[in-house]
Amino acid sequence: MSASGPEEAAQRNHGGPASTGSGTVLITGVRIYGEGDPVDVLIAGGVIREIGTGLRADAAEIFAGEGRVLLPGFVDLHTHLREPGREDTETIESGSAAAALGGYTAVFAMANTSPVADSQVITDHVWRRGQETGLVDVYPVGAVTVGLAGEQLAEMGTMATGVGAVRMFSDDGHCVHDPLIMRRALEYARSLDVLIAQHAEEPRLTRGAVAHEGPTAARLGLAGWPRAAEESIVARDALLARDAGARVHICHASTAGTVELVKWAKDQGIAITAEVTPHHLLLTDARLETYDAVNKVNPPLREGSDTESLRQALAAGIVDCVATDHAPHAEQDKCCEFAAARPGMLGLQTALSIVVETMVRPGLLDWRGVARVMSERPAEIVGLDDQGRPIEVGEPANLVLVDPDATWTVEGQHLASIASNTPYQSMTLPGRVIGTLLRGRITARDGVAASPGVPGGGR
Repeated sequence: MSASGPEEAAQRNHGGPASTGSGTVLITGVRIYGEGDPVDVLIAGGVIREIGTGLRADAAEIFAGEGRVLLPGFVDLHTHLREPGREDTETIESGSAAAALGGYTAVFAMANTSPVADSQVITDHVWRRGQETGLVDVYPVGAVTVGLAGEQLAEMGTMATGVGAVRMFSDDGHCVHDPLIMRRALEYARSLDVLIAQHAEEPRLTRGAVAHEGPTAARLGLAGWPRAAEESIVARDALLARDAGARVHICHASTAGTVELVKWAKDQGIAITAEVTPHHLLLTDARLETYDAVNKVNPPLREGSDTESLRQALAAGIVDCVATDHAPHAEQDKCCEFAAARPGMLGLQTALSIVVETMVRPGLLDWRGVARVMSERPAEIVGLDDQGRPIEVGEPANLVLVDPDATWTVEGQHLASIASNTPYQSMTLPGRVIGTLLRGRITARDGVAASPGVPGGGR
């Protein structure tokens, strides 16, 4: 449930009853992947030690599962934590708390910070700050080009071999629009065994655009953003990845045409993957009728036919995973005329509930499917070997406990993020994260994030 007042919100943001060490934890009476009869899970030393019934352990911290669903901790390939540079909207600490409360045990922090994460100095800083906070594994995303300008490749090699060990590179927020630069980036990525994640937007087709190009934008007088702006880059990059023998990942797929192109590319054996955001699974451009800039996002909210296509593609595995594109913004960047507002919306704490609403309730995914698209597949895409693992004895205890029957009402001011720009304000959503464990340490419990300061230790 949402907090009842500012005091509860402050406690959740800055640590409280959930704070705990990384000793022995006994989770009782849980249904693993929502299947079968309830069992107990014993965790010690950050690892699942035993699964069974009637388990006991001296001095263990007891976490009552009460028949709820236990899943692998979620992995977000697309998060904006704003540090360094815009700590007025989010910090690695506040974003990590939001992630833990949303069931995440690993997040990838995009490079469009200030300064841009286009050097080892910045990516190593982001990695270390995540480790100091210790609530979630924070993996820095390195910029593909210097300053996100799209003109000169960044120092991918040094970032990939630094302390932060960058696994993914992206100019997200900007498209790597020059095909030669993108080709060279893919060639380097292949030799480094890293991933290029593309913000697919042909900028010459979106100058001045603020909304999906369609009847709603035309009626409201908003400059339209055509589907072809996204789809043309997806098609181009699939071909470039094919010729380079490299991997390419499509950020925030938003159109039915992108779904068809990704399917075609996969059928050709091209190493392409794609993500969809929760907001593109649920919301449409009908939300723009109020001109409320909380609904402005990049790529824009599309039509219902696109939303339905994305849901079906996620269920079928054409679109690989869910990524939040969590994008905090200050009030002054949203409370202005629509065209002048910054695009983006919060997503970490609401992602699971939106997936439940759009995919589980309609029967498109079961709980194993939720684990696949929110944990297992994203971990596979970036090569994490200790996240997205099966819930079995001997595996790392990166876990999330979910109450599938609970509902909660979203209140932006009570979320852990510093910003409050959620499009789900006052919505009652299904499914609630009851607890999150990072290598056996309880990082969130009953709506309260643990105190920061215990290193996470992930790689």
